[in-house]
Amino acid sequence: MAASSFRIHGSSSSTSLTLLSRVRAAEPAAWERLTQLYGPVVYRWARRAGLQPHDASDVMQDVFHAVTTNIGKFERQGDGGGFRGWLWTISRNKIRDHFRHLKGRAQATGGTAALDQIHQLPDAPPGLNSESGIIEMGNLRRRAMELVRGDFEERTWQAFWRSAVEGDSPSDIACDLGISVWTVYKARSRVLNRLRQELEGLEDS
Repeated sequence: MAASSFRIHGSSSSTSLTLLSRVRAAEPAAWERLTQLYGPVVYRWARRAGLQPHDASDVMQDVFHAVTTNIGKFERQGDGGGFRGWLWTISRNKIRDHFRHLKGRAQATGGTAALDQIHQLPDAPPGLNSESGIIEMGNLRRRAMELVRGDFEERTWQAFWRSAVEGDSPSDIACDLGISVWTVYKARSRVLNRLRQELEGLEDS
């Protein structure tokens, strides 16, 4: 099973705070994790909108500054009303601001090229079933796995990875790692719960 097609289903039963809750509580480590998860998403959106790498990085910084200011106002609202859609709205506005700035500068110097990109940006991010959306979410889940990997000892991680991602049989994994089949299932469950906790409220279904 390829990592890009890996899926996280269900809700975490953990009593620990989710990443989103920790972000709202202004925990610096949580903010860092959020930007590591979604910074590349925003950057990719900006690049696909036609921005050069440096400008896309500037827009990404502007977006997360706005997220810092407004995260307390975010509330999930059914289909299309998740964090990704909310982040897209902020990103679209910042991208449009960038194009308006370029347009004003071009007009001030006598330029005649109209920057139609302002009006070409869609109201919603790429659909989750589109090629772009599938790639985006696959990359997001890989980054989430990289972030939580350090929370587990190596044997636990290998049991999870081989069972949940590579699709190896629990009996083979148990034999190779010198653990019981029950321990393989337990390792898989622990890591999945941790991933759900990390992404709860942030990943659109």
